[in-house]
Amino acid sequence: MADIKKVATRASYGEELVALGAERDDFVVLDADLAAATQTGKFKAAYPERFYDAGIAEANMVGIAAGIATTGKKVFCSTFAMFAAGRAFEQVRNSIGYPHLNVNICATHAGISVGEDGATHQCNEDIALMRSIPGMTVIVPADDTEARAAVRAALDFDGPVYMRLGRLAVPVFNDPDTYEFEIGKGIVVREGSDVTIVATGLMVAAALEAAESLAAKGVDAEVINIHTVKPLDEELVRASAHKTGRVVTCEEHSVIGGLGDAVLAALAADPVPVRKVGVNDVFGESGPAVDLLAKSGLDAAGVERQVLDFLGK
Repeated sequence: MADIKKVATRASYGEELVALGAERDDFVVLDADLAAATQTGKFKAAYPERFYDAGIAEANMVGIAAGIATTGKKVFCSTFAMFAAGRAFEQVRNSIGYPHLNVNICATHAGISVGEDGATHQCNEDIALMRSIPGMTVIVPADDTEARAAVRAALDFDGPVYMRLGRLAVPVFNDPDTYEFEIGKGIVVREGSDVTIVATGLMVAAALEAAESLAAKGVDAEVINIHTVKPLDEELVRASAHKTGRVVTCEEHSVIGGLGDAVLAALAADPVPVRKVGVNDVFGESGPAVDLLAKSGLDAAGVERQVLDFLGK
């Protein structure tokens, strides 16, 4: 995939907000003094009267977003995942989740691919935190095409959404002319018969690359893109799991409480063997994003190794 176009999903988010702003005036955008990094600054430049900067006060931003949502406006609010899911968890839970408001929390800089910012800013727990809030929908786009579609879908969705976006540019593998996005529905991006790889976010591209390499070794891997971790497409996961008999989950997130645990819960009544690939209950560290992903086994080579070991090959 080295020659494939790469785009950071945070950039896709910022650009799609601008495109939506030209079409509609029923939403506003909030940020917490990180508009350049989250890419909401693009919307601010185009529609300054519909943009509000809450400063370095993430909890307050969430409260403002909730208040605006009660007036009938839809809201996008953004900061780094560490602050959106971590620092402002209580406000997200009580001010947005509890009243089930139409606020889209679009958190950027998630996972270890934040890179040189280090452990304090590499939020590997946000999916687990947001999954725990009743009624919260959790979306993790895999590429530019999917991120743009997810932003549009979130604007018309009824209820709170947590959208996880990345700093690192990732391969664009979905065709914008044919791609169809539906909240809560996974996508089989590669059919196979020997093992199911269930991936989310930047791990989908890694899983696809690993599947091609595995094919050369005689392993036919099915790859499922789970862009909506909650609600999980349990029917699709179960069908594929029982077709192949083995499941490997892949996420740039802690193996505790994220996609892997959601898949395990879905398969609990009629289980098949599952291996979770993710951040193994450790904090991140500072370094180039690509190197950190490789060190943690969250690249194509790492996924391939885990699948082969899981299958005893």
